[in-house]
Amino acid sequence: MTNTQYPTGKPHPNRLIIAISSRVLFDLRESHQIFEEQGVEAFSAYQVERENDILPKGEAFSLVEKFLQINERLPGEPRVEVILLSRNSADTGLRVFNSIEHYGLNISRAAFCNGGSPYRYISPFGCHLFLSTDGEDVRRALEQGVAAATLIPGGARERGDEVLRFAFDGDAVLFSDEAEQIFKRDGLDAFTSAERASAKKPLQGGPFKGFLETLQQLQAEFDPEDCPIRTALVTARSAPAHERVIRTLRAWNIRIDESMFLGGLPKGEFLRAFGADVFFDDQPVHCASASAHVATGHVPHGIANQGK
Repeated sequence: MTNTQYPTGKPHPNRLIIAISSRVLFDLRESHQIFEEQGVEAFSAYQVERENDILPKGEAFSLVEKFLQINERLPGEPRVEVILLSRNSADTGLRVFNSIEHYGLNISRAAFCNGGSPYRYISPFGCHLFLSTDGEDVRRALEQGVAAATLIPGGARERGDEVLRFAFDGDAVLFSDEAEQIFKRDGLDAFTSAERASAKKPLQGGPFKGFLETLQQLQAEFDPEDCPIRTALVTARSAPAHERVIRTLRAWNIRIDESMFLGGLPKGEFLRAFGADVFFDDQPVHCASASAHVATGHVPHGIANQGK
């Protein structure tokens, strides 16, 4: 395990920090089933008895591994960090840390909450992104103004290179859901007319705007021809609704490496062609489709998730 020493004071101002739950880093389905069926005591006994058994890799393992490798590409103080936030106790979490050490992941900071929700530690750790399997924890993180998503099992793939690829939906993820509200309320024609009329008016930021801004600051430290991070916008929008998106990103001074305006086509094949390590979308139906191809995070934000 790489022994990177983190300073005891405030993190580097440009450090990018991701918080993850133990259930997205490792495959804990078997032990979680014991927890659901037999309770906390049986779960604790199961984990302690097997604390030296290495856990299988989970949905976010490849993403975390690539993310941490970025520190090897930049001199000086580490510029990225992964924080473990877990509902386990420290006692049962020993198996998780033993597995982290086995795989050589440089993760040294954690909060074990013994059954409680760990979302309240996201802000004290200064996290920019939170990934979990617990939808309620994710919603509470979003309420705190932190980009967050519920990772859907099924689509994680081992990629053949070290480039970390993030893909984002537009409305209600990078942007506010102001345009999507018109679409849901009045239909496609009204949405198209409203977007054409507002083409030069930037959209408001969505829950992932801040994360994308911090990610781009990190990208800027690399030669564009040799950057280990790529980003993509993958949206159901099409012309003429594309113009407002382009002008919004320009007004924010944010560069997206690739943009796909699909006009309602399924996103999965495009995400697989991009090689996304993770894709973020607010609409459950799009997440279900994408998760067959790539690791997918549902962002429970905006009008598409009201009442759910």
